[in-house]
Amino acid sequence: MITWTPIRRLYSRGNKSERQIARITGLSSNTVSKWLHGQVDGPPKHQRGEQPTKLTAFHEALRQALTVDARRPRQQRRTARALYTEIKAAGYEGGYSRVTDFIRAWRQGQGQGAATNAFIPLAFALGEACQFCQWHSNNPQLWHLKFPHPSTTRRSERWKRKS
Repeated sequence: MITWTPIRRLYSRGNKSERQIARITGLSSNTVSKWLHGQVDGPPKHQRGEQPTKLTAFHEALRQALTVDARRPRQQRRTARALYTEIKAAGYEGGYSRVTDFIRAWRQGQGQGAATNAFIPLAFALGEACQFCQWHSNNPQLWHLKFPHPSTTRRSERWKRKS
């Protein structure tokens, strides 16, 4: 789609008439006249409202099924094909691609948080986050602490046994 700036450029720099610009661009002469002489903030914005589809009646059932499936283990989750057959049995007459588009949009939007609501502590009480074992070396007086993740501590610590 041609924008309004080339039309204004043809009119001011190219010295073309409105009718010639309409012929060159394939637009209506009324449109060219409006874009040249009217107050235009930019190209026209054609936005359609949300139209109900055949799937609209099944949105809530699909959301509920996807929310339940997000909490299940990966092997037990229903596929898009299984959800499609379920709503097809409930009376859906539309196509499979509409269902997959809805599922994909849900997973990218609300579905991200549905499966990942896990609590991971960033601070641990003493004795909770480390493994304590005796250091088997030449010196039996040394103990060794092993931490499970580098974010817990920068390195494993050696402690001297109090005798």
